[in-house]
Amino acid sequence: MKNTGICPKCNGNDILKVPGKSGAYGSGNNIQVGLTIFSAVLVDRYVCCSCGYSEEWINKEDIETLKDRF
Repeated sequence: MKNTGICPKCNGNDILKVPGKSGAYGSGNNIQVGLTIFSAVLVDRYVCCSCGYSEEWINKEDIETLKDRF
């Protein structure tokens, strides 16, 4: 969905992007990799508004951070 704008489940094209964010106490669309919100890896979500299917995507630059942590 991120790259094509098309839902792989229903072929719908009404796709909503929910950008990753990091808030207090670990809230938001993120993966905590440290003790502060500044060390969180943001996770973008893509939702098909036709069927509800969703995907989560992480920036390529952050994948190494996750590999080192987990």
